[in-house]
Amino acid sequence: MLLGDLVETSGVVAATRSRKAKVAALAERLAEADVGELPVVTAYLGGTILQRRTGVGWRGVSTLPAPADEPTLTPLEVHATLDVLAGLSGPGSQEARASGVRDLFAQATADEQRWLRGVLTGNVRQGALDALVQEAIAAAAGVKLAAVRRAAMLAGGTVPIVVEAMTGGEAALAEIGLEVGRPILPMLASSAPDVASAIAKAGGGSGIPVEVDVKLDGIRIQVHRRGDEVQVATRSLDDITARLPEVVEVVRALPTGDVVLDGEAIALDDHGRPRPFQETASRTAQAFGAAAGVAVTPYFFDVLYLDGRDLLDSPGSERLATLDALVPEAHRVPRLVTDDPAAADAFAHEALAAGHEGVVVKSLTIGYAAGRRGSGWVKVKPVHTLDLVVLAVEWGSGRRQGWLSNIHLGARNPDGTFTMLGKTFKGMTDEMLAWQTERFTELAVSRETIHDHYVVQLRPEQVVEIAFDGLQRSSRYPGGIALRFARVVRYRDDKSADEADTLDTVRSLGGAVAPE
Repeated sequence: MLLGDLVETSGVVAATRSRKAKVAALAERLAEADVGELPVVTAYLGGTILQRRTGVGWRGVSTLPAPADEPTLTPLEVHATLDVLAGLSGPGSQEARASGVRDLFAQATADEQRWLRGVLTGNVRQGALDALVQEAIAAAAGVKLAAVRRAAMLAGGTVPIVVEAMTGGEAALAEIGLEVGRPILPMLASSAPDVASAIAKAGGGSGIPVEVDVKLDGIRIQVHRRGDEVQVATRSLDDITARLPEVVEVVRALPTGDVVLDGEAIALDDHGRPRPFQETASRTAQAFGAAAGVAVTPYFFDVLYLDGRDLLDSPGSERLATLDALVPEAHRVPRLVTDDPAAADAFAHEALAAGHEGVVVKSLTIGYAAGRRGSGWVKVKPVHTLDLVVLAVEWGSGRRQGWLSNIHLGARNPDGTFTMLGKTFKGMTDEMLAWQTERFTELAVSRETIHDHYVVQLRPEQVVEIAFDGLQRSSRYPGGIALRFARVVRYRDDKSADEADTLDTVRSLGGAVAPE
């Protein structure tokens, strides 16, 4: 298969808004790939590369050689070149990387050059999200989509399971299970405006108790232990074991051999109250010694595996009993099990008074739905918050002169595009302004226009948590609604753009939308 074939498919996918047509185009190309090509082809069809970092940014692809007349590059050749570029370091690496980029692009046609530039800078806008690629795999392999989704969740992504799907079908996918040492995608929570609504959504009520967990404002962690070896992963499956020796120590002391735990790591002050989220984020983003004085404490709320037993399909009540028998109370997330909405609401108010975000109401009858957001877990916060994507940013004026300030906020659409819901500069500290000026300079679609335009368009990658007071109808924005009194809570480097809240989610929170 040639790279040009994938670029052609990318163009077909980008040109249609039909989900069915997108899936059909992707499935057709997957069916044509050789087994050895499948992982790379799958990643490229989704608009991503397999290397986490290549060292190549906008500056490195701003000036390109003349394109080739005919397509000759293969996906595997591109992948091998990117592997080499990613491995360069030390003296002379910058020149070697620039030379490698020139050689690669010189072999590419004009269309291939445009696609390569987009994929290297995270700006392939074809609307082929991972969910669509999974649908395409199911169609090409003739297997149930549910089997593909479950296998991908347990394997930590779609690329690791494509060969099994295409060569072994559902039987091979069924063999993919929870493996200690291989992080899986975490179960996620939907939202509700209040505790009573959350209990009803989770299937609780009179005679049917639910679990009500304190929602800690920390970093989601998944911890795997096999013997004395402990691995700590983030919600995006990045390995941060070396940064959290406190977590390793706690888990290593548990009376077990093999275990997989789900929880949070959070920085607390001397009175046991949560420090600002930025301190936890900073502490977990660097080595322990680099953030002296800021320690984190792990709190666990679920156990997924214990000494040879896969607990993913076990009901929540069984997993809770297992957790309580294994983890000391000092390292368990505070919880209440009740069928009484009044008691749950009082517990939520206590959590807020203690400085926490709110609560998560959980069904006790369901299994652990890895990678999914449904009604089994429902979060309740005192204010509405959304995880949105920054689409553009404006240069500040007055006191904010010289800083990129007012951000344009977008919700995710099913086809991978984003719908703008408004702008805000509220809630930004001077430290945040300095950080986002540097960050958004990196994400600018065209570096040449950063200082020549009042509004700087960005690659849609940075997720930001936004608090707001409600929604209102708006003819100014294409979605017909806008956020009221939006303000920045924090930037979410632990989330990718395809985890941002959808436009449908925003609309579901609207209730009686205020007039414009």
